Amino acid sequence: MSSPSKRREMDLMKLMTTDYKVEMINDGMQEFYVEFHGPKDSPYQGGVWRVRVELPDAYPYKSPSIGFINKIYHPNVDETSGSVCLDVINQTWSPMFDLVNVFEVFLPQLLLYPNPSDPLNGEAAALMMRDRDSYEQRVKEYCEKYAKPEDAGVAPVDESSSDEEVSEDGYGSSDDEVAGKADP
Repeated sequence: MSSPSKRREMDLMKLMTTDYKVEMINDGMQEFYVEFHGPKDSPYQGGVWRVRVELPDAYPYKSPSIGFINKIYHPNVDETSGSVCLDVINQTWSPMFDLVNVFEVFLPQLLLYPNPSDPLNGEAAALMMRDRDSYEQRVKEYCEKYAKPEDAGVAPVDESSSDEEVSEDGYGSSDDEVAGKADP
């Protein structure tokens, strides 16, 4: 069995080789940010969050601490602190899980299947149980207001680079037009 520090290093490297952008907070390997995109076919689709991850000294035997930095409207996420109430992470964590599981399975599942009976955000839980359509509309409003790529520290160019082929006026653009026209 490898030591916790080796396992921490391996899991972090594995996460960095995926499509997730990882930004270290300091020189150690225990605190970092991960760019997380809302799951497709959900009211969170299109949202981008900066998620803070803190690995305890006993990782992987003890679960990581996970928190959203930019706001998210969800029954199981504290709106003020961003801390996540997630049973798999907090109570049923096993050393068999790794950081990729957190971002590819646990967080998407949390967003797709909220648990309003165990809320950290009572208002979101009550709205979800009372009026699902209004709840989903509020989620989308939060995504538009707080979960744009720039809110997660992502340069907007990353998001729009594939969409720039047709300009706003509907005409295609070319590199020749970038310089603009000469002044009269």
